[in-house]
Amino acid sequence: MPWRETLVVEERMKFVAARLAQEFPMSELCEAFGISRKTGYKWLARYERWGPAGLVDASRAPQAPARRTPA
Repeated sequence: MPWRETLVVEERMKFVAARLAQEFPMSELCEAFGISRKTGYKWLARYERWGPAGLVDASRAPQAPARRTPA
């Protein structure tokens, strides 16, 4: 039996859809998806702010150089 491949964004979308449908309390839903409540609230906030595009992993690179010298 082959392994079923799932994408991270699809799993996050399933999580958000289940939460918006209010099928389960937040703590049970997070436990079922294997994430912390903090992470669950983070994905909900990103979805509310940016829609499905907010569920994609963001770059961890700094937005601005830390030690830039003046021009």
